[in-house]
Amino acid sequence: MIPEASLSEEIPAGENQPLPETPKADWKRTLRDILETLGLALVLFLVINAISARVRVDGFSMRPTLENDQFVLVYRLAYLNGHFERGDIIVFRPPMYPQEDSWRHLLGLPGFSLYEDYIKRIIGLPGETVRIEGGQVFINDVRLAEPYIAAPPQYSGVWYVPEGHLFVLGDNRNNSSDSHSWGPLPVENVVGKAILVYWPFRDWMVLRNQNALAAP
Repeated sequence: MIPEASLSEEIPAGENQPLPETPKADWKRTLRDILETLGLALVLFLVINAISARVRVDGFSMRPTLENDQFVLVYRLAYLNGHFERGDIIVFRPPMYPQEDSWRHLLGLPGFSLYEDYIKRIIGLPGETVRIEGGQVFINDVRLAEPYIAAPPQYSGVWYVPEGHLFVLGDNRNNSSDSHSWGPLPVENVVGKAILVYWPFRDWMVLRNQNALAAP
């Protein structure tokens, strides 16, 4: 009988052992990992920009609610159902500027945009008549109580808001380029609803709708 030990043979060193990766294979794997990471980052960036925008307040037209150089987070999907509310603070493309291509606007990076977006408050809704007289704002002849403004407007006029448009004003009524200057705003120009101030951190606050209610 052959001894049991003789039935097994030692595997020569090096046989059936995985070969070490070559520098070329290691380089390809590293490059693939980098490209996958960059691709994922790009997808996340585009998704985040499709849902939200970050804008810097430039100027003093929204004082005392917003200050110059504050950064505001904007929710782009707020008006998908077309339900605009009086008192909302919105960011929009000024009607005097041409429409940008969708990629340029989606990227939303400094230097990519052809213009500065504006930020104002919705005052008049489609089908309403806005009248400003004696430092007061009237909607369909009903006076509004507006505790958020810097000072009463020193101008007057009457504007009809057609369907598909909004009437927007800055809270700093006498230092604002808004609908009293260039008329109602087409709703397709609206980028989204401003929801909070996130920078400087000391100014952090949620921008709640201060609905302009009829005065008692």
